[in-house]
Amino acid sequence: MKTKIALFLGLLLTTNVSFADLKIGFVNIPAVLEKAPQAEKAKKRLEQEFSPRDKQLVAQQKEIQSIEEKMTRDASVMGEKERNNLEKDVLNKKRDAKRAQQEFSEDFNVRRNEELGKLQRRIVEAIRAIAKDQNYDLLLTDGVIYANEQIDITKQVQEKLSTMPE
Repeated sequence: MKTKIALFLGLLLTTNVSFADLKIGFVNIPAVLEKAPQAEKAKKRLEQEFSPRDKQLVAQQKEIQSIEEKMTRDASVMGEKERNNLEKDVLNKKRDAKRAQQEFSEDFNVRRNEELGKLQRRIVEAIRAIAKDQNYDLLLTDGVIYANEQIDITKQVQEKLSTMPE
C-alpha cells in the first residue's frame, strides 16, 4: 500500500501540471434537465403525439364503466342469455383496454427514452463546448458531495442549451 501511495505521489510530482493551475467545474445534471428548454419541447411533443391515444383509452374505460352500470341497473329485468352476453362483452372490452394500455405505456416509454437520450447528448455537447471555450481541465457531474459555487457551471450549461439550435 505504501508503495502505491509513493508511486502516485511520485507521478504527481513529475507531472507538469500544478494543482493551483487546474480549472475544475461541476455540473448539476438533474438541474440542467429540469430547466432545459429542449426538455419542455420534448414534453410537449410527447403530449401531442400521445394525447389522442390517451383520450381513446379514457373513452374505452368510460364505455366499460357505462356497460357495467347498465348491467347492475338492469340485471333484474334482463334474461340470462342477454346478461351472459353483456358480461362476455365487458370481459372482452376490459381485456382489449388492458392490452391497449400496456401498448400505450410501452410506446410512451420508448419515445420518452428516445427524447431523453437526445437531450442528454445535447447536454454533453453543451458541457464539452463550455469546457473547451473556458479551458476547463476537469468537469464533474453526479456523485459530488460538495461543489463550491465558483466552480458550478450548471447555469452556464443551461444558458448554452437555450442558445443551441434544435
